[in-house]
Amino acid sequence: MEAKKKMSKHLSVGIIEDEELQRNLLKDILNLSGFNVKAFENEEELFRALEKDTFFDVLLVDYRLKETNGIEILKRVKKNYPFVQVIILTAYGDVSLAVEAMKAGAFDFIQKPIKKEELLVRIKKAVEFVEIKKELKELKEKIEEVKIEDFVYSSPLMENIVKMAIKVAKSNANVLIIGETGTGKEKIAEIIHYSSNRADKPFIKVNISAIPETLIESELFGAERGAYTGADRRMKGKFEAANGGTLFLDEIAEIPLVTQAKLLRVIQDKKVTRLGSSTPIETDVRIIAATNKNLERLVKEGKFRDDFYYRLNVIKIEVPPLRERKEEIPYLVDFFIRKFNKRENKNIKGVSREVIKYLSKYNFPGNIRELENIIERGVVLNESGIIGLDEIASFIAMGDNEFDNIDSMEEPLPKIIEKVERNLILKALDQSAGVKTKAAKLLGISERVLRYKINQLRIKYPYK
Repeated sequence: MEAKKKMSKHLSVGIIEDEELQRNLLKDILNLSGFNVKAFENEEELFRALEKDTFFDVLLVDYRLKETNGIEILKRVKKNYPFVQVIILTAYGDVSLAVEAMKAGAFDFIQKPIKKEELLVRIKKAVEFVEIKKELKELKEKIEEVKIEDFVYSSPLMENIVKMAIKVAKSNANVLIIGETGTGKEKIAEIIHYSSNRADKPFIKVNISAIPETLIESELFGAERGAYTGADRRMKGKFEAANGGTLFLDEIAEIPLVTQAKLLRVIQDKKVTRLGSSTPIETDVRIIAATNKNLERLVKEGKFRDDFYYRLNVIKIEVPPLRERKEEIPYLVDFFIRKFNKRENKNIKGVSREVIKYLSKYNFPGNIRELENIIERGVVLNESGIIGLDEIASFIAMGDNEFDNIDSMEEPLPKIIEKVERNLILKALDQSAGVKTKAAKLLGISERVLRYKINQLRIKYPYK
């Protein structure tokens, strides 16, 4: 009973029932269960109360009323008060009536005679649904408020991630974001920063994999003039640049072990020393690190320091791959079409049904970034206004199950191999932020061979 009272505290339930005995019975049940209850005999009484800023979390509406019916009231409520959840009550167990009510936006449908326990369970579920909708609305507003660009999500998995990111933002703890390449780790880092009390301070991004190993320390810690060959002036490091704000270290697994030890000292002491100097500089920086690697395994293999890992992994956020949230694909496709329409000054209306069906079956090893690239090319190449399957299929990397048998190969083998090579090279360039030495390493070939292939296949990167 204590749990019920705690659940129902401050929750308001309205009742529309023209039979006085039934109305009073429902009112007594809900009052005794701890709800704030107001009961009405007809539609006019209810809407007069609503117009006076009376709010109800849940409305119990009898289907058969003297002057109208519950469906008409339901429609009016949902139009003007969308967060109010309506439960229809009726003595008639008609399936078609239940279907009509649900189509009109009813949360639930209860047949009379009403059982107390069943009623309370249904109201509890309606209230929980209201709270979820409110949370999602607040999340969307928060994302818009902090102006995170190119961030589209709709799945429960990502809603939980965003909620956690905003909650984490209130602290100063270091955060480790893990997830495959192209899943949106950087966007989660932005949400954390711009939702925190550091939002008006710098948000500095560092892609470790894009920096030559010999320059990582000078990039992070800064350097005095003459500290190394080519250091012709004093240079501030990223820690100094991010002072008071957030430093986002992407691809953290690529940091050499020696540099990890120095980073650990900076994080612990909150002081950084430029290369070529002996004078420490105090810094107030929150670290958000990201990786697509298994750091725990790297620790066991001796390729990543365990003390550095534990210092970074105060709070861990795992971003799911696109294949685990495929319900977001149509929303992402629409968003990217609008984005590239604006850039290319085009008016692509959308994609064909075959494209959506095809994309929904594809596993997206490159995740959202790969989908964005596919739609970008589709927008650039399309002339009809609707992107068709023939315009995007050749850009999708072939998985293990792409062809069940040789009969499904509609093109000559050399042509298929060319497409596979093109896709693999583009993926490697994406993952290495366009740095050819890194891309060649990912592909297991020399940079000279990579450049030859890029010229041979006429690959343009970034895409124009």
